Amino acid sequence: MKSNSEIKKEAIEVLELEAKAVLNLASRINDDFVEVIRLILTLKGRVILTGIGKSAIIAQKIVATLNSTGTPSIFMHAADAIHGDLGIIQQDDLIIAISKSGNTPEIKVLIPFLKQTNNKLVAIVGNINSYLAQQADHILDTTVDREACPNNLAPTTSTTAQLAIGDALAVCLQTARQFTDKDFAKYHPGGALGKQLYLKVGDVANLNARPSVHTQDSIKQLIITITKYRLGATAVIADQQIIGIITDGDIRRMLENHDDISRLKAIDIMSKKPKEIEAEELAANALHKMRENNISQLLVTKQGNYAGIIHIQDLLKEGII
Repeated sequence: MKSNSEIKKEAIEVLELEAKAVLNLASRINDDFVEVIRLILTLKGRVILTGIGKSAIIAQKIVATLNSTGTPSIFMHAADAIHGDLGIIQQDDLIIAISKSGNTPEIKVLIPFLKQTNNKLVAIVGNINSYLAQQADHILDTTVDREACPNNLAPTTSTTAQLAIGDALAVCLQTARQFTDKDFAKYHPGGALGKQLYLKVGDVANLNARPSVHTQDSIKQLIITITKYRLGATAVIADQQIIGIITDGDIRRMLENHDDISRLKAIDIMSKKPKEIEAEELAANALHKMRENNISQLLVTKQGNYAGIIHIQDLLKEGII
Protein backbone atom coordinates (compact mmCIF):
# COMPACT_ATOMS: atom_id res chain seq x y z
CA MET A 1 0.00 0.00 0.00
CA LYS A 2 1.36 3.40 -0.96
CA SER A 3 1.94 6.07 1.65
CA ASN A 4 -0.17 9.22 1.84
CA SER A 5 2.64 11.32 0.37
CA GLU A 6 3.08 8.91 -2.54
CA ILE A 7 -0.63 9.02 -3.36
CA LYS A 8 -0.64 12.83 -3.25
CA LYS A 9 2.48 12.97 -5.42
CA GLU A 10 0.93 10.69 -8.03
CA ALA A 11 -2.32 12.68 -8.11
CA ILE A 12 -0.40 15.92 -8.62
CA GLU A 13 1.59 14.36 -11.45
CA VAL A 14 -1.65 13.32 -13.20
CA LEU A 15 -3.11 16.80 -12.89
CA GLU A 16 0.09 18.47 -14.08
CA LEU A 17 0.32 16.11 -17.06
CA GLU A 18 -3.26 16.77 -18.10
CA ALA A 19 -2.94 20.51 -17.53
CA LYS A 20 0.14 20.58 -19.75
CA ALA A 21 -1.73 18.69 -22.46
CA VAL A 22 -4.56 21.22 -22.40
CA LEU A 23 -2.15 24.16 -22.53
CA ASN A 24 -0.40 22.58 -25.52
CA LEU A 25 -3.68 22.74 -27.43
CA ALA A 26 -3.39 26.53 -27.54
CA SER A 27 -0.67 26.32 -30.19
CA ARG A 28 -2.98 24.18 -32.36
CA ILE A 29 -5.84 26.66 -32.55
CA ASN A 30 -5.51 27.44 -36.24
CA ASP A 31 -7.57 28.46 -39.27
CA ASP A 32 -9.32 25.08 -39.27
CA PHE A 33 -10.73 25.84 -35.82
CA VAL A 34 -11.95 29.26 -37.00
CA GLU A 35 -13.51 27.72 -40.12
CA VAL A 36 -15.37 25.14 -38.03
CA ILE A 37 -16.80 27.96 -35.89
CA ARG A 38 -17.94 29.83 -39.02
CA LEU A 39 -19.46 26.67 -40.51
CA ILE A 40 -21.50 26.00 -37.36
CA LEU A 41 -22.65 29.62 -37.09
CA THR A 42 -24.11 29.47 -40.62
CA LEU A 43 -25.43 25.92 -40.23
CA LYS A 44 -29.09 25.38 -41.06
CA GLY A 45 -29.07 21.95 -39.45
CA ARG A 46 -27.50 20.47 -36.34
CA VAL A 47 -24.07 19.41 -35.19
CA ILE A 48 -23.81 15.60 -35.11
CA LEU A 49 -21.07 14.25 -32.84
CA THR A 50 -19.92 10.65 -33.04
CA GLY A 51 -17.27 8.46 -31.48
CA ILE A 52 -16.55 5.09 -29.93
CA GLY A 53 -15.52 4.07 -26.40
CA LYS A 54 -14.36 6.89 -24.14
CA SER A 55 -14.45 9.31 -27.08
CA ALA A 56 -18.17 8.59 -27.37
CA ILE A 57 -18.65 9.67 -23.76
CA ILE A 58 -16.76 12.90 -24.45
CA ALA A 59 -18.92 13.43 -27.54
CA GLN A 60 -22.06 13.16 -25.41
CA LYS A 61 -20.74 15.75 -22.98
CA ILE A 62 -19.87 18.14 -25.81
CA VAL A 63 -23.37 17.65 -27.23
CA ALA A 64 -24.84 18.58 -23.84
CA THR A 65 -22.67 21.70 -23.63
CA LEU A 66 -23.49 22.82 -27.17
CA ASN A 67 -27.22 22.32 -26.68
CA SER A 68 -27.21 24.27 -23.43
CA THR A 69 -25.36 27.19 -25.00
CA GLY A 70 -27.47 27.62 -28.12
CA THR A 71 -26.04 25.19 -30.69
CA PRO A 72 -28.52 22.40 -31.58
CA SER A 73 -26.57 19.13 -31.41
CA ILE A 74 -27.14 15.38 -31.28
CA PHE A 75 -25.02 12.34 -30.44
CA MET A 76 -24.71 9.37 -32.80
CA HIS A 77 -22.76 6.35 -31.55
CA ALA A 78 -20.23 5.22 -34.15
CA ALA A 79 -21.05 1.53 -33.66
CA ASP A 80 -24.82 2.08 -33.93
CA ALA A 81 -24.55 4.38 -36.94
CA ILE A 82 -24.09 1.56 -39.47
CA HIS A 83 -27.02 -0.33 -37.95
CA GLY A 84 -29.63 2.29 -38.69
CA ASP A 85 -28.61 5.42 -36.80
CA LEU A 86 -27.19 7.02 -39.95
CA GLY A 87 -30.77 8.14 -40.44
CA ILE A 88 -30.07 10.76 -37.78
CA ILE A 89 -28.00 12.74 -40.29
CA GLN A 90 -29.91 15.29 -42.31
CA GLN A 91 -28.80 17.25 -45.38
CA ASP A 92 -27.81 20.45 -43.57
CA ASP A 93 -26.01 18.86 -40.61
CA LEU A 94 -22.31 19.05 -39.73
CA ILE A 95 -20.58 15.92 -38.45
CA ILE A 96 -17.81 15.93 -35.85
CA ALA A 97 -16.05 12.60 -35.30
CA ILE A 98 -13.93 12.18 -32.16
CA SER A 99 -11.13 9.63 -31.93
CA LYS A 100 -7.70 9.48 -30.35
CA SER A 101 -6.11 7.18 -32.93
CA GLY A 102 -8.39 7.98 -35.85
CA ASN A 103 -7.93 4.38 -36.94
CA THR A 104 -10.36 2.36 -34.80
CA PRO A 105 -12.26 -0.27 -36.83
CA GLU A 106 -15.67 1.29 -36.11
CA ILE A 107 -14.49 4.70 -37.30
CA LYS A 108 -12.85 3.28 -40.43
CA VAL A 109 -16.06 1.44 -41.33
CA LEU A 110 -18.22 4.49 -40.62
CA ILE A 111 -16.27 7.18 -42.50
CA PRO A 112 -17.12 6.02 -46.08
CA PHE A 113 -20.82 6.14 -45.24
CA LEU A 114 -20.43 9.61 -43.72
CA LYS A 115 -18.66 10.80 -46.87
CA GLN A 116 -21.57 9.55 -48.99
CA THR A 117 -23.90 11.96 -47.22
CA ASN A 118 -21.88 14.93 -48.54
CA ASN A 119 -22.04 16.58 -45.11
CA LYS A 120 -18.94 18.41 -43.90
CA LEU A 121 -16.82 16.19 -41.65
CA VAL A 122 -14.72 17.58 -38.79
CA ALA A 123 -12.21 15.38 -36.97
CA ILE A 124 -11.26 15.91 -33.34
CA VAL A 125 -8.35 13.53 -33.50
CA GLY A 126 -5.10 12.70 -31.70
CA ASN A 127 -3.31 11.44 -34.81
CA ILE A 128 -3.22 13.84 -37.75
CA ASN A 129 -1.85 11.10 -40.02
CA SER A 130 -4.77 8.77 -39.31
CA TYR A 131 -7.48 7.58 -41.65
CA LEU A 132 -10.04 9.87 -39.98
CA ALA A 133 -7.78 12.90 -40.33
CA GLN A 134 -7.11 12.17 -44.00
CA GLN A 135 -10.82 11.92 -44.76
CA ALA A 136 -11.95 14.95 -42.74
CA ASP A 137 -12.66 18.37 -44.22
CA HIS A 138 -11.28 20.04 -41.10
CA ILE A 139 -8.96 18.75 -38.38
CA LEU A 140 -8.89 19.81 -34.73
CA ASP A 141 -5.65 18.34 -33.45
CA THR A 142 -5.82 16.92 -29.91
CA THR A 143 -2.53 15.01 -29.98
CA VAL A 144 -1.04 14.35 -26.52
CA ASP A 145 2.45 13.19 -25.57
CA ARG A 146 1.19 10.38 -23.35
CA GLU A 147 -1.74 9.25 -21.25
CA ALA A 148 -1.73 9.88 -17.51
CA CYS A 149 -2.28 6.14 -17.14
CA PRO A 150 1.03 4.59 -15.95
CA ASN A 151 0.76 2.04 -18.77
CA ASN A 152 0.04 4.81 -21.30
CA LEU A 153 -3.12 2.93 -22.27
CA ALA A 154 -6.29 4.14 -20.53
CA PRO A 155 -7.71 7.28 -22.18
CA THR A 156 -7.05 10.04 -19.64
CA THR A 157 -4.96 12.89 -20.99
CA SER A 158 -6.36 12.35 -24.49
CA THR A 159 -10.00 12.57 -23.39
CA THR A 160 -9.21 15.67 -21.32
CA ALA A 161 -7.82 17.28 -24.46
CA GLN A 162 -10.91 16.31 -26.45
CA LEU A 163 -13.17 17.76 -23.80
CA ALA A 164 -11.20 21.01 -23.68
CA ILE A 165 -11.46 21.48 -27.45
CA GLY A 166 -15.19 20.84 -27.20
CA ASP A 167 -15.48 23.51 -24.51
CA ALA A 168 -13.48 25.93 -26.66
CA LEU A 169 -15.88 25.34 -29.56
CA ALA A 170 -18.94 25.81 -27.35
CA VAL A 171 -17.72 29.02 -25.73
CA CYS A 172 -16.63 30.59 -29.03
CA LEU A 173 -20.03 29.79 -30.52
CA GLN A 174 -21.78 31.13 -27.44
CA THR A 175 -20.00 34.48 -27.53
CA ALA A 176 -20.36 34.76 -31.32
CA ARG A 177 -24.12 34.34 -30.92
CA GLN A 178 -24.17 36.82 -28.01
CA PHE A 179 -25.85 34.10 -25.97
CA THR A 180 -26.78 35.83 -22.70
CA ASP A 181 -27.63 34.59 -19.21
CA LYS A 182 -31.31 35.06 -20.09
CA ASP A 183 -30.89 32.74 -23.08
CA PHE A 184 -29.04 30.30 -20.83
CA ALA A 185 -31.93 30.33 -18.36
CA LYS A 186 -34.35 29.16 -21.08
CA TYR A 187 -32.43 25.90 -21.34
CA HIS A 188 -31.84 25.45 -17.58
CA PRO A 189 -35.21 25.98 -15.88
CA GLY A 190 -34.72 23.18 -13.35
CA GLY A 191 -32.62 22.82 -10.23
CA ALA A 192 -30.52 25.34 -8.37
CA LEU A 193 -28.80 26.61 -11.51
CA GLY A 194 -32.12 27.37 -13.17
CA LYS A 195 -33.41 29.22 -10.13
CA GLN A 196 -30.31 31.40 -10.05
CA LEU A 197 -31.07 32.43 -13.61
CA TYR A 198 -34.81 33.04 -13.48
CA LEU A 199 -36.14 33.19 -9.90
CA LYS A 200 -36.89 36.79 -8.96
CA VAL A 201 -36.87 38.49 -5.58
CA GLY A 202 -40.60 39.12 -5.81
CA ASP A 203 -41.30 35.42 -6.39
CA VAL A 204 -39.72 34.67 -3.02
CA ALA A 205 -40.82 37.73 -1.05
CA ASN A 206 -44.46 37.19 -2.06
CA LEU A 207 -44.43 33.98 -0.02
CA ASN A 208 -43.74 36.03 3.12
CA ALA A 209 -45.88 38.48 5.03
CA ARG A 210 -45.00 42.18 4.85
CA PRO A 211 -44.29 43.24 8.44
CA SER A 212 -44.32 46.97 9.01
CA VAL A 213 -44.62 49.51 11.77
CA HIS A 214 -45.00 53.27 11.81
CA THR A 215 -42.58 55.75 13.28
CA GLN A 216 -44.62 56.39 16.42
CA ASP A 217 -45.44 52.76 17.19
CA SER A 218 -44.36 51.57 20.61
CA ILE A 219 -41.52 49.16 21.31
CA LYS A 220 -44.09 46.61 22.43
CA GLN A 221 -45.90 46.87 19.10
CA LEU A 222 -42.77 46.46 17.02
CA ILE A 223 -41.60 43.48 19.11
CA ILE A 224 -45.00 41.85 18.59
CA THR A 225 -44.75 42.51 14.85
CA ILE A 226 -41.24 41.08 14.48
CA THR A 227 -42.13 38.03 16.58
CA LYS A 228 -45.37 37.38 14.69
CA TYR A 229 -43.85 37.24 11.22
CA ARG A 230 -40.55 35.58 12.15
CA LEU A 231 -38.44 37.34 9.53
CA GLY A 232 -36.06 38.91 12.02
CA ALA A 233 -37.02 42.43 10.98
CA THR A 234 -39.78 44.85 10.15
CA ALA A 235 -39.91 47.83 7.85
CA VAL A 236 -40.69 51.28 9.22
CA ILE A 237 -42.93 52.98 6.70
CA ALA A 238 -44.81 56.18 6.02
CA ASP A 239 -47.29 56.32 3.11
CA GLN A 240 -45.98 52.98 1.83
CA GLN A 241 -42.51 54.49 1.59
CA ILE A 242 -39.66 52.85 3.50
CA ILE A 243 -37.95 55.19 5.93
CA GLY A 244 -36.14 52.60 8.05
CA ILE A 245 -35.76 49.05 9.29
CA ILE A 246 -35.73 47.50 12.75
CA THR A 247 -34.07 44.12 13.20
CA ASP A 248 -33.62 41.70 16.08
CA GLY A 249 -30.15 43.20 16.43
CA ASP A 250 -31.57 46.72 16.83
CA ILE A 251 -33.79 45.51 19.68
CA ARG A 252 -30.86 43.87 21.47
CA ARG A 253 -28.78 47.02 21.13
CA MET A 254 -31.70 49.08 22.45
CA LEU A 255 -31.92 46.89 25.57
CA GLU A 256 -28.19 47.22 26.12
CA ASN A 257 -28.25 51.00 25.82
CA HIS A 258 -31.51 51.93 27.61
CA ASP A 259 -32.71 51.08 31.10
CA ASP A 260 -36.13 52.61 30.49
CA ILE A 261 -37.72 51.81 27.10
CA SER A 262 -41.28 52.83 27.96
CA ARG A 263 -41.08 56.13 26.08
CA LEU A 264 -39.14 54.89 23.08
CA LYS A 265 -40.81 54.70 19.67
CA ALA A 266 -39.93 52.85 16.50
CA ILE A 267 -38.31 55.95 15.03
CA ASP A 268 -35.88 56.09 17.98
CA ILE A 269 -34.23 52.76 17.29
CA MET A 270 -34.69 52.21 13.57
CA SER A 271 -31.78 52.10 11.14
CA LYS A 272 -32.13 54.69 8.43
CA LYS A 273 -31.36 54.03 4.77
CA PRO A 274 -31.80 50.25 4.96
CA LYS A 275 -30.56 47.97 2.19
CA GLU A 276 -33.27 47.45 -0.41
CA ILE A 277 -33.76 45.44 -3.57
CA GLU A 278 -36.32 45.65 -6.37
CA ALA A 279 -38.83 42.83 -6.70
CA GLU A 280 -37.89 42.32 -10.37
CA GLU A 281 -34.23 41.61 -9.61
CA LEU A 282 -32.95 38.04 -9.58
CA ALA A 283 -33.00 36.28 -6.22
CA ALA A 284 -29.33 35.42 -6.80
CA ASN A 285 -28.59 39.17 -6.74
CA ALA A 286 -30.27 39.38 -3.34
CA LEU A 287 -27.90 36.73 -2.02
CA HIS A 288 -24.93 38.65 -3.39
CA LYS A 289 -26.14 41.87 -1.76
CA MET A 290 -26.68 40.16 1.60
CA ARG A 291 -23.21 38.67 1.56
CA GLU A 292 -21.67 41.95 0.44
CA ASN A 293 -23.26 43.81 3.35
CA ASN A 294 -23.08 40.96 5.88
CA ILE A 295 -26.83 41.03 6.54
CA SER A 296 -29.58 38.40 6.67
CA GLN A 297 -32.52 40.21 5.06
CA LEU A 298 -33.36 42.87 2.52
CA LEU A 299 -36.40 45.08 2.20
CA VAL A 300 -38.13 44.55 -1.13
CA THR A 301 -39.57 47.41 -3.15
CA LYS A 302 -41.84 47.49 -6.17
CA GLN A 303 -42.07 50.70 -8.15
CA GLY A 304 -40.68 52.52 -5.14
CA ASN A 305 -43.20 51.14 -2.62
CA TYR A 306 -42.59 48.65 0.17
CA ALA A 307 -43.31 45.12 -1.10
CA GLY A 308 -41.97 42.84 1.64
CA ILE A 309 -38.85 41.21 3.03
CA ILE A 310 -36.57 38.55 1.62
CA HIS A 311 -34.55 36.58 4.16
CA ILE A 312 -31.42 34.53 3.59
CA GLN A 313 -33.32 31.48 4.85
CA ASP A 314 -35.76 31.94 1.96
CA LEU A 315 -32.88 31.65 -0.48
CA LEU A 316 -31.61 28.58 1.32
CA LYS A 317 -35.02 26.91 0.99
CA GLU A 318 -35.11 27.71 -2.73
CA GLY A 319 -31.69 26.18 -3.27
CA ILE A 320 -30.07 29.46 -4.32
CA ILE A 321 -27.31 29.03 -1.76
